[in-house]
This record gives sequence, structure tokens and C-alpha cells, in this order.
Amino acid sequence: MTEVKGLLVMDVDSTLIREEGIDLLGEAAGIGKEIAAITEQAMRGELDFRQALAERVALLEGQPESLLTQILPQLHFTSGAEALVTELHSRGYKIGAVSGGFHETVDILAERIGLDYVKANRLESQNGFLTGRISGEIVTKDVKAAQLRTWAAENGLPLSRTIAVGDGANDLLMLQTAGIGIAFCAKPIVREQAAYHIDEADLYKVIDILDEVNR
Repeated sequence: MTEVKGLLVMDVDSTLIREEGIDLLGEAAGIGKEIAAITEQAMRGELDFRQALAERVALLEGQPESLLTQILPQLHFTSGAEALVTELHSRGYKIGAVSGGFHETVDILAERIGLDYVKANRLESQNGFLTGRISGEIVTKDVKAAQLRTWAAENGLPLSRTIAVGDGANDLLMLQTAGIGIAFCAKPIVREQAAYHIDEADLYKVIDILDEVNR
């Protein structure tokens, strides 16, 4: 069995992909402005993530499940994402995504780009329609940090050999837990508190930071 050399864990919305998935769900449902306003507050750390998620998901009650796949053509990987995944795999890294978004779309994105792990929320539905609730555990900042620890432990890695990348307040604890925590085109509250930051929308710059740290 090949030794795993390290672990990268990324946020999804506005990090692995350019868009905020839940905002696109809102637009498809005709309530885009209402949902985007709550998203912005949560990203700035003005609203507790759990509360913000519950408010946004409640607005989707009665929408068809098909909304989740309907938005897939509008989701685009951030510049450098594919190259980053390819390069880190070649270096013996495992790569995971932890998302406040939803398995129904994130799993498809993860398969497309070749990620090893995924942790996200799951929307509850009945008879093909969304209930306005989350099914199971909600991916909070604590869950994101815990998932980083879990995946590292599964691979026998110390936290010093982990990298975390994210942009919002919900990612901050994960960034502070990882050996290398990178704020990516992040909100001020995140950029100020993360050890490293990338201010250009190019995920491959993670490699520059990794190489600098290991030099």
C-alpha cells in the first residue's frame, strides 16, 4: 500500500467552485435575493452558520428535488482546481471536500474532479419535493475541523501534514486546525486570522505555499 504523504481539505462554494450553490438554488426557485442576502451575512460571520443554513433551506420548502441537478451546468471549478488535484495526487496526497452545501450536487462535482473524500449536508425530501429541512448532521465549523482530523487519522497523518483551504467564517476553525491553513479570496474576518492567504482566484497557488513551507 502506497504511503499517504499529506492531506488537503477544501471548502466547496467560492473555493473549489466559483459559485455559491445555495444561491443558485435560490435563483432557480425564484427567491435568489432572499437567500443570497442570508449567505452574505453568514460568510461575514454576522450570522451563525447553522441558523443561516436553516433559514435558507426553509425557504426551499416545496421545491422539486430536481432543482439540485438543474443547477449543475451553472457550477464551475475555480481556476487551478483540476491542476491542484492532479499535482497533489502525484505527490501522494489525499484530497477531501467539506461543504456547507449539499451531497446531492457536491458528490457529482467531487467525482468529476477526482476527490477522495466528501462531507456535506443532505436536504430532506418527501415524494420528490424538498421539506425545507436538513437530513442528518449539519456541517458546522466544528464538523469541518473534526472531519479534517478524522481523515488525517485514517491516513496516519499528523496535523502538521494537512492543508485546509476555505473562504468563509465557517472554515476558520478548520484553517486553524490544519498544519497549513489558507484563506482563499476570503472575507476579511477569515483573511485576518488565517496563517496564509491567496488573494487571486487560482487554487494552484496552494502549491506555491506548500513548496515555500517545505523549502
